[in-house]
Amino acid sequence: MNMNNPLPVYNGEAVGINKIPIVPPGLFLDSIVQAANDGARIACLFGSPVAARTIRLYAVLVHDPSGELSILATYVTDRYPALTPDCVQAHWFEREIAEQWGVRPEGHLWLKPVRFHHSYRPEHDAWGRSPNDPILPSVMDFFRVEGEETHEVAVGPVHAGVIEPGHFRFQCHGENVMHLEISLGYQHRGIERALQGGPDKRTIHFMETLAGDSTIGHATAYCGLVESLTHTQVPARAQMIRGIAAELERVANHVGDLGALAGDVGFLPTQNYCGRIRGDVLNLTALLCGNRFGRGLLVPGGVAWDLDPDRAGEMMARLEAIEADLAVAIPLMFDAPSVLARLEGTGSLSIELARRIGMVGGPARACGLVCDVRTQLPYGAYRFATLPVSTYHTGDCFARAYVRWLEVQRSFHLTRQLIESLTDGPLTRPCGALDPDQLAVALTEGWRGEICHVAATDEDGRFLFYKVVDPSFHNWFGLALAMRNQQISDFPLCNKSFNLSYCGHDL
Repeated sequence: MNMNNPLPVYNGEAVGINKIPIVPPGLFLDSIVQAANDGARIACLFGSPVAARTIRLYAVLVHDPSGELSILATYVTDRYPALTPDCVQAHWFEREIAEQWGVRPEGHLWLKPVRFHHSYRPEHDAWGRSPNDPILPSVMDFFRVEGEETHEVAVGPVHAGVIEPGHFRFQCHGENVMHLEISLGYQHRGIERALQGGPDKRTIHFMETLAGDSTIGHATAYCGLVESLTHTQVPARAQMIRGIAAELERVANHVGDLGALAGDVGFLPTQNYCGRIRGDVLNLTALLCGNRFGRGLLVPGGVAWDLDPDRAGEMMARLEAIEADLAVAIPLMFDAPSVLARLEGTGSLSIELARRIGMVGGPARACGLVCDVRTQLPYGAYRFATLPVSTYHTGDCFARAYVRWLEVQRSFHLTRQLIESLTDGPLTRPCGALDPDQLAVALTEGWRGEICHVAATDEDGRFLFYKVVDPSFHNWFGLALAMRNQQISDFPLCNKSFNLSYCGHDL
């Protein structure tokens, strides 16, 4: 093995920390840029302290064309040459590293904090700036477009209804949006820091509430990490039940979003249908485990609830009824000229731009990118499933809605397959102690897109660090770019077409 090259790993594989190549910062950056130019994507870029003034940076790369993962690391102190100018998809990660560890990526064009907390290193002040650094953007600074006919529109962080807090600053020329800057961090809870030293009884509850509507997605990634670090083989029946729960979570959220998109353009029939049908799908998850969001279902080593034949039969009957209702409700929207006039051409992104900024999930597939962890880095029940990747090519609000509808239909088909093919066997296998001095990466495809969990253990087999990347972390900048040269009145529609998580970002 060449220790100057990224280490290839499998999804859900644990490797010794000492096997991860540690290269000089220049080679670290060059390797990432070259991989990105060859079609790879940064799944995770983060820091972990190894000494008082030394941070180890890790990069986890997804090679979409080949369906492979690789890991590379380097040591930095107070500064290093920024990766962002040559690899734009790193820009949000580097802002986070600067905020958390006070390590400045020199040459980063907008080194503004992404959240609201002090540096983890006490020798630095708030937001990762040392006293000797030149003035950098603070959390309250916003990019400004100057000119007599330009103006700013500030929205949030307090919104109407039950929307989570986030601040949106529009730079406008008349009604036309020239630039949108998104400021998050109002939901920061310090979860990653709380996970250090685990796992313990609280850990699974943190995972289930990282982003509440992605309970199954994040819990699956966590369980995959623990199982890899303990060499636990999950029973086939448990893997299938996990797959059923994941697809029900996907359907429920996509159906809710389709109804909300219909509501945003004033098309009430589909909005009303989907509001009720989403509840029907959530009730299927409650039928499976007693909780509409799937909390308490997944445990390391398997699942805590079985699906007996009577409930499996009832679930199949309900699925058939829900699918029949949706076959009426969704085409109503897509067949309405007034709806298409609002969706088509609104908030468009090209496939080149989506690839360049590292987008994932439905918004990326709506631009034509073929990226789905379930097929490219399969795990659990997806190792044995044939699942087409749902894509479209226009990259606009219509495409993001249509990809949801394609995924709903394919999730119904897969869910029925999993129920019909449930094998006999145990639901769990006990997990022993975590192996010491190991690092593992687990990727799952949540309903918003790729979820990445990375954890390392110390010499006692406890979590040395735990890093989570929710798909929203990759896609918020995509929303900002989708609003360029759009009417400001299109923002609610564009925002809902992405439907990103605030709390999933603000870990």
